[in-house]
Amino acid sequence: MIDRLEPLVIRHTFRVPLPTGPSGEATGSVGEGAIAARQFDAVLLSVGFKLSADLLERLSGLPEETVVRIAGRTLRTVRELVGDHVQHNAYFIDFPANVPDTLDFWMSCIADALRDEKTPASTLKQVRTGVVNLLSLPTYGRYQHTYAELLAAQDELIAAAGDRLTVLHPGGDLADELTALYLALAGSTTPLSEEHQGDLRALAERCVDGPQPEAIPVRENRALVNQARLKAGSELLLDTVTDVLRLACALSDGDVTLVEPTRFRSPSRPVRRALLAALDSVIAASPAKLADVAVHREAWKRLGERLHPHEYPQWPHAGEVFAVARGELKAPSFDGRVEELLAESDLLGAVRLLKSAPGKLFRALDRLLRTALTQEERDAVVAAAEQVAPEVSGRVVLSVREHLHNRARDTGELRIFVNRRGRAWVTDDERSVVGPVERERLIAALDDETRRRLPCPERLLIDPDVLDVALPLSGKATAAGLGVLPRGSLSAVEGELLRFFVYWKETERRTDFDLSALMLNADYSTNTWLSYTSLTEVEGEHSGDIVEAPDGASEFINLRLGAVRGAFVVPQVNIFAGEGFEEVEESFFGFMLREDEQQGRPFEPRTVRMKSELRGAGRVALPLVFLRGEDGSWRAKWLHLYLKGSPSANRVEENRVTVANLLRGIVEREQLTVRHLVGLMSGAGTTVTLWDGETVPDGPVTFIGLRRPDELPAGSRIVTSENLRDLIPA
Repeated sequence: MIDRLEPLVIRHTFRVPLPTGPSGEATGSVGEGAIAARQFDAVLLSVGFKLSADLLERLSGLPEETVVRIAGRTLRTVRELVGDHVQHNAYFIDFPANVPDTLDFWMSCIADALRDEKTPASTLKQVRTGVVNLLSLPTYGRYQHTYAELLAAQDELIAAAGDRLTVLHPGGDLADELTALYLALAGSTTPLSEEHQGDLRALAERCVDGPQPEAIPVRENRALVNQARLKAGSELLLDTVTDVLRLACALSDGDVTLVEPTRFRSPSRPVRRALLAALDSVIAASPAKLADVAVHREAWKRLGERLHPHEYPQWPHAGEVFAVARGELKAPSFDGRVEELLAESDLLGAVRLLKSAPGKLFRALDRLLRTALTQEERDAVVAAAEQVAPEVSGRVVLSVREHLHNRARDTGELRIFVNRRGRAWVTDDERSVVGPVERERLIAALDDETRRRLPCPERLLIDPDVLDVALPLSGKATAAGLGVLPRGSLSAVEGELLRFFVYWKETERRTDFDLSALMLNADYSTNTWLSYTSLTEVEGEHSGDIVEAPDGASEFINLRLGAVRGAFVVPQVNIFAGEGFEEVEESFFGFMLREDEQQGRPFEPRTVRMKSELRGAGRVALPLVFLRGEDGSWRAKWLHLYLKGSPSANRVEENRVTVANLLRGIVEREQLTVRHLVGLMSGAGTTVTLWDGETVPDGPVTFIGLRRPDELPAGSRIVTSENLRDLIPA
């Protein structure tokens, strides 16, 4: 099992685990190992990766068989990371050359159908009615050539200095690397993405008897760790009834965030007893925690049907939990008590009560300030927040800080909502303003509190490219993949040609994903678009519509940035028919950058700048948007959003207004970025240096950047996009 977990280390850290002692299993001379290591490095370059000098040296000292084994597993992992583990065929074999006009192409498909022995009558009948179903045409939407034929028709890629080069570094023993990764994920101060939760689940089972993090502040992470501890017979980490509910969800492979309902399985008797005993001990220690049951009343009812608490009279307090869920026992919730006080216009009483739950107080600050009628009440709200700030998690402190910053705008702006699954919608913001005096006072208090918790490194080395990356306050605000940044981040786009790609493989039903690019003007009005209904425009070309993917399918859009009309380019993936993003066997989106003279296949892994999984709730995916600056330069702003869309036949033409409104709200919202934390850390005694990409410091530093430099002095602390969550203080 431990070898099967090796890809986790590479994906999360870009370190390659290495044996620390004699291989034992390997044969061959060290010289042969050096040759194999150089060959490994050369193959990696073809997919946009390379070995660091230190890693190349370490591998060269290993036996050949060991190097070959490491190379095979590492190559499989990085190829999947970049999307090169599948064949990316395009409908038009010469793409982006010789893409026809849309109407000309459709007419050629009709002509082919009329010449086909099987379809001329049905096609002719459709032509006479004036309406032709493109899907009925034998040459429409289905590959007319093999992947090998496409490769033969394309020129080789010409290497360029701007091609992506991701450096792999040497790691330690695999067991030690897995333990370190487990401690980092379990001890994360921010919620993890769905993929990282799966990784934590696997690591927790493997590391259950080893070192444990000092604290597991995120309750969802604690549920996954408790699942492993329950299986191993270790003591459970539970102090609320909701902890027990999350554990029950984990045991049924359900949603530990408690957002989606879980279909509980019937647990074994030992598991049933463990859950009921845990509930009993929590309530026995603090009967007031029965009030938490009402928040998830329906989930408790369903769980009670599986646990049969009436069969275990030795745990009477556990029975009380389900009695509250059924409404047989009264236990007023904390939120209900707050609402009662506010309904009675007792704002000061509500504030006093909320001080006993600092996190809830912080989340209610905006409402409390808008509800306050007098200066005394506004001062009381601010004073309470200042008093309890040290007890609030760093993630919540920063989230409220970002919220207050954006509340400086006038009313009438758009208000954006994004749930944990990336579903987004907008409404007019009709809330009254928050007083500027109170807002500024709170912002100053939150900055002081954050500064107090941040480390004060002696030397801070900053990659300028990371400064506009949004703080990862939740793993739900990003997606799994390569080169992916948190929602709201800004990153430079450098290259003459921008090429999007989407790949999907259906599970059971015919599934048709459509890649489109919407070009908007500076006022968010539509300029033009590229899609299967508009194959060519001044800006570029579409690779052609694929309408089924039993063996996998790809679509591409090629854009010449210098020719783009408008201020925004919005790539989107529309589900026209079939399975959703969470139903297909596999689906991902990405973009490449290259120079005009490079040529190459439609998909070239070393030109891929970003590849992200498409796993969200909705029928329209909006991974990111490209923005043109006043100087003509382009930047990407990361979205990771999904629109509900229609059950079928989603098209770029039909969602233009919705996308434009959503985009305006996102683009005009200001996220807290790494720049904010760097500013708070740049106090007395800290020397801040912007990294030029080449200079190696002469002593240990704290480095913050998008990717790790090839060489840093021993003892340096390294924070990159892979572990950016480590910047968020507890």
